[in-house]
Amino acid sequence: MVIVDNLSRRRIDLELGTSSLTPIQSPQARVAAWKNVSRREIRFHNLTVGSEYRDLVMLLQAEKPAAIVHFAEQRSAPYSMYGSRSMRYTVQNNLNGTHDVLCAVVEAGLYDTHIVHLGSIGVYGYKSTGARIPEGYLPVTIRSDDGPKEIEIMYPAAPGSIYHMTKSQDALFFYYYNKNYGLRITDLHQGIVWGTQTRETALAPELVNRFDYCGLYGTVLNRFLLQAALGYPLTVHGSGEQTRAFIHIQDTVRCIELAVRSPEDNRKRVRILNQITETHRVIDLASRISAMTGVPWRSVANPRNEEAANDFDVENDGLMSLGLAPTTLEKGLMEEVCDIAGKYKDRCVVSQIPAVAAWR
Repeated sequence: MVIVDNLSRRRIDLELGTSSLTPIQSPQARVAAWKNVSRREIRFHNLTVGSEYRDLVMLLQAEKPAAIVHFAEQRSAPYSMYGSRSMRYTVQNNLNGTHDVLCAVVEAGLYDTHIVHLGSIGVYGYKSTGARIPEGYLPVTIRSDDGPKEIEIMYPAAPGSIYHMTKSQDALFFYYYNKNYGLRITDLHQGIVWGTQTRETALAPELVNRFDYCGLYGTVLNRFLLQAALGYPLTVHGSGEQTRAFIHIQDTVRCIELAVRSPEDNRKRVRILNQITETHRVIDLASRISAMTGVPWRSVANPRNEEAANDFDVENDGLMSLGLAPTTLEKGLMEEVCDIAGKYKDRCVVSQIPAVAAWR
């Protein structure tokens, strides 16, 4: 197994003057810790996907991977809206990176390599539709001279940020390379990740995952959990009646495993799976955590350009049929408050908590 990373997320921490709530070790320390607890080796290559193309091709030719799990994208929607610098960086990094992976796989002749991409449920947008959103493809009826015809199209994208726009563009890259070169591609449209530890990372303190809480990288649930641990009023953006999709980090890992091992033929078309396990309104999350911890919530101006309230119902039958057994908020929320947010709260820089990027 090989990790390819250029440590750009760590450089963004330096740019923003923030850091993970949990202490993150160097890649070298992390792979050494993993080898110590598992007796299995992971090799690390410091390589920039999206600009060091020839090195990427040579690495693929040498390794001949059965699967590539593609995470090499700037992953924050708020950061992508922070200003022209971060907007341009997100486009250049994400689109060049995704295209280089696809192009390199073709040049290396690795047509049997399965590419699993971590996308975003946000490509669908967050508007009420009155129906469940399917997994990537929408059956429609079109009119023709011979009468109505049933066809299937990719579900119309409705990105609300530059980040989500790049994920929407990724889908067109995948469509093209699947159609023209027969590449095996699975696109995982993931919801908001909560939780910090997986079974593997809990084996050694050096392996702990990031816990981002700042206004540009912290997800809504992480921010609520840390605010509760600090006794800082939970900040609900706008009405709080926006519905979001969630998944625990352990289930994220399990979904990737299920996708890689899935026997379904994805040469005929890109397989799209909605990687979520439950949906909640933001106000309901705030109320639940407030009741658990005694910390009140308060409403602040919403920096996002979105509806004040929405329904958001998406299908997730694909991963459930492959054997996903979800970890629910009800089961794991309080443990996260105590074991992570409470344990590391002294590392928090409180001034980094407020949201600072306007999505308009």
